[in-house]
Order: sequence, then C-alpha cells, then structure tokens
Amino acid sequence: MDIVRRNNVSVVGNPEGPTVVLAHGFGCDQNMWRLTVPALVRDYRVVLFDYVGSGHSDPAAFTEDRYASLSGYATDVVEVCAALDLRDAVFVGHSVSAMVGVLAAGLAPERIGALVMVAPSPRYIDDEGYRGGFSAEDIDELLASLELNYLGWSAAMAPVIMGNADRPELGEELTNSFCATDPDMARVFARTTFLSDSRDDLKGVRVPTLVLECTDDVIAPREVGAFVHRTVPGSTLVTLEATGHCPQLSAPEATNAAITVFLAGLR
Repeated sequence: MDIVRRNNVSVVGNPEGPTVVLAHGFGCDQNMWRLTVPALVRDYRVVLFDYVGSGHSDPAAFTEDRYASLSGYATDVVEVCAALDLRDAVFVGHSVSAMVGVLAAGLAPERIGALVMVAPSPRYIDDEGYRGGFSAEDIDELLASLELNYLGWSAAMAPVIMGNADRPELGEELTNSFCATDPDMARVFARTTFLSDSRDDLKGVRVPTLVLECTDDVIAPREVGAFVHRTVPGSTLVTLEATGHCPQLSAPEATNAAITVFLAGLR
C-alpha cells in the first residue's frame, strides 16, 4: 500500500532543514498543527500526517486488530518515516501521540532522534502512587457514553477537553473535528487511548526529550507532566502559560516558542 496516501502525508517547509514530524491526538487530524507550521517552515522540513481512521487517511486501511493497541499507530509512524527515508527526525506528538512517539522511537531509533511531548499522558487512570486524572469508573463511564452516542459525547466532551470556556470557538472546532471522525474507528482509538499504560516505556527513552504541560489541563494534570519528566531520562519540562489540552491552538505563541527553542538547541 502507498504509505503516503494511506496516512495522507504532506511535506512542507525547508527541504534542506532538519525534519520535524507533527502528530495529532485522538479525534483530530493534521489541521490541529496549522498554527505551528508557520513557525517551523523557514528552517525545518515539516511532515504532517493523519492516523488511519482520522482526517483524510485511507479508511480501507483500518483494522480493529492493528489499532487496538498503541503499537499499531507506532508502526504506522515508523512506516511513514521509512517511506520518506527520514533520519533523526524530531517527533512532536500531542496527547496520546506523545506515547506513540516513544514507541516509534524504540522500534526505529535511527528514524527518530528527539521527542517533543505536548500534553502527554502515559496512563489516564489513577493507580497506587500515580495520579492520571481519572478513576477506572470515570473511564468506564466515558467509554460507555462514547459507545452509546458518539456525536453526543463529542459535543459534550470536546469543550471540556479544550478548556478556555471564554473562547467557545476553540471548543466548537474540536467538536467538529471529533464529529468528522468515523464513529466506529473513533471508538477503537478511544479505548486504545484511555486504557493504555505506557509508563514503563518512558524509562527506555534514549533521545533528547521536551515535555510540554499546561497550567490547567483536565486530561493531563500537572502531576502527569511531572511524572513524565521524572521518568524520561534527561528530559526537559516546560510549563506553558496555557489552559486546556490543546495548547497548539489555545496558546500557539507559547507552544511554538518552547518547541523552537528546543529545536534550536539540537542543531
């Protein structure tokens, strides 16, 4: 299969510059990075894509078996990198994509040379000595509601996830993104996301890593950012002056500044 077509890959920016791969989170697509791309295109080659089941990816490529675990998405990332012959790319992953990036870097260390984790969470469910932000009952209810009425769930949850209630257009955009996703594929991605536990995988990261957290994020509270930073060897933690779970949209200037400073330090 044509990997570029399968994942709706687009490449923009400076063809002679280092490569930055931008990866979206659950219920979204590459359009979530539209305010970040302009900050990168002068100096970097920027790769964008849609996960299978999201955006304008090829729906015929979706199988529940493959995408019932984060390793399926990580394999897609490695295949995209191989199709473009990327070496030492910087993988910028939002939300669950941060953990996909961790797995992809482990699968193909020659392809990914650094990680930027935007609002990451290795586990959403609280555990002994660990606060993920949700109880097991919370996640069960969330997934049950999503299964019962995906569009209704999207309309109710997207503004909560986005935060910034004083800017309702942001919540509306995320709602529209969720609602544009095929419900059956979204249900699989949701279960994969919210039931995942990648805490042990963080210990194996061996590349420069930037962790970006928000001051107020209902999906990934600051205890999670602290855990990721503490667990990933040698990582850098930056707390953005931003609320909600999508700082690349709600606080693009702060997000872009943190990313570009990190990228400059790698050159």
